[in-house]
Amino acid sequence: MKPFLFPVALLLLLSACMKHPVADRVVLGTVWTGDDHQPMAEGFAVIGDSIVAVGSHDEIRKWIGKETWVTQASSKQLIVPGFIDCHTHFMEGGFALASVQLRDAATPEEFIQRITDFARTQPKNAWILNGDWDHENWGGELPSRDWIDSVTQDNPVWINRLDGHMSLANTAALNAAGVNDKVKDVSGGTIVRDKRGRITGVFKDNAMGLIWPAVPEPDNDVKDKALQTAMQYVASHGVTSVHNVSGYMDVFERARANGKLRTRIYAGMPLSEWRTLAEKIQQQGRGDHWLRIGSLKEFVDGSLGSHTAAFFKPYTDAPNDSGFFVTPENVLYQRIKSADSAGLHIMTHAIGDKAIHTLLTIYQRVATENGFRDRRFRIEHAQHIRPEDIQRFAELEVIPSMQPYHAIDDGRWAEKLIGYDRCKTTYAFKSLFDADARVAFGSDWFVAPPIPLVGIYAAVTRQTLDGKNPGGWIPEQKISVEQALKAYTINGAYASFEENLKGSITPGKLADFVILSENLFSIPPEKIHEVYIVMTGAGGKDVYRAE
Repeated sequence: MKPFLFPVALLLLLSACMKHPVADRVVLGTVWTGDDHQPMAEGFAVIGDSIVAVGSHDEIRKWIGKETWVTQASSKQLIVPGFIDCHTHFMEGGFALASVQLRDAATPEEFIQRITDFARTQPKNAWILNGDWDHENWGGELPSRDWIDSVTQDNPVWINRLDGHMSLANTAALNAAGVNDKVKDVSGGTIVRDKRGRITGVFKDNAMGLIWPAVPEPDNDVKDKALQTAMQYVASHGVTSVHNVSGYMDVFERARANGKLRTRIYAGMPLSEWRTLAEKIQQQGRGDHWLRIGSLKEFVDGSLGSHTAAFFKPYTDAPNDSGFFVTPENVLYQRIKSADSAGLHIMTHAIGDKAIHTLLTIYQRVATENGFRDRRFRIEHAQHIRPEDIQRFAELEVIPSMQPYHAIDDGRWAEKLIGYDRCKTTYAFKSLFDADARVAFGSDWFVAPPIPLVGIYAAVTRQTLDGKNPGGWIPEQKISVEQALKAYTINGAYASFEENLKGSITPGKLADFVILSENLFSIPPEKIHEVYIVMTGAGGKDVYRAE
């Protein structure tokens, strides 16, 4: 992973023997480096794809030659390291950009009309997927296939809630999957039925596996286009690296082989496939600075909005329901221990307080039994933490990989589901930072928008999307702009074992950077979500520039 350091070291050595080396590119302006040793600077110099110098305006200008490409940011702008999104379903995000858009459908009528309009644009028998609907927008009533059957007779529909933990199938999709009202319930999932026992079309978590086998696999051209669309979209929001948690390794490898990656990707496989990943690494290595492999994703529970997150106590609005484990505890332990013994990186979804507590205990047990190493266990989401478990993240060196947008989204209705007391340590950003846990941020795209500036705004203000919490929802969990920036940069790099490669504007690291339209440290926090990306650079080259 370090061959790029050789020319940098050589150039620095040559600088002692000649007047001064010349940079390929120089970027000047107010720079927040993300490097604690030199937090602020006035510019940096780039040779090849790497940073060779960071310093004052006068120091960096010495690197300018006749052929040097000079970029000068304005006095009000801010330059930061390229953003790292630590949790994406990257390909699904690319596919979703081309599908029906339901995230902000405010009423059942609007939900139905958008599907109606989209279905009219599709060829007969084409599946309608994605959607990202949110039933909380209209008060919490789950949709039904009866809502859409009459307007989608020619197209199977299989559209997901925005959290990905439940989906709606129309009758055409049920028929294609061979599923009828007699189908048996599924462990670790829910088939929603009406009072007569008839399937409504909503399937939760493991029950969604009844429909997915019927969905046709997109061909390689469609996949490749979705990847390019996804990369273009995140570059426009300042993202230079993503951690992908949902497969499609072959698509990324094909793009890497063809030199078409413009976003750096940390990719992996489901935890159940750890042997396959271990063999792949043994044969091919862990990749390079564009495509790195080594991570494994697993689920403990579901989501809050679907009532499938696992809690110690019942849901406030459903006294007989405490959620459930998607993967049994004994299976979790065996898989995690085996994969960890193979030196692989484990990142596990856990949302409810029982799921988080159980996973921390499994991680602690596995680390003790397998012995010391730099393993960097991750808990994805880490949303609803018991107060007594917060310090355990730092003590066990477990990374809370969190998505701040969820706080201002779920904050509209979370108290209705779990009450105020449990919400006090929901998305507990400040408590985790205060405990010295290494918090990393991401989006969970397609579930939430892959826009770090909105994530920073969410973490700093905690103002919910409905405008009902102007002082912030659970305001004691607000963090500073600098803490949020670190969670999207250097901490994100640490979360994939790449802190020596990227995550800060530091000599020897890759020249991944973003120019923001405003200095985040100089504007009111409430204005952060209005800031836009002026330019995104990866490896010293522009991958996005605002028109």
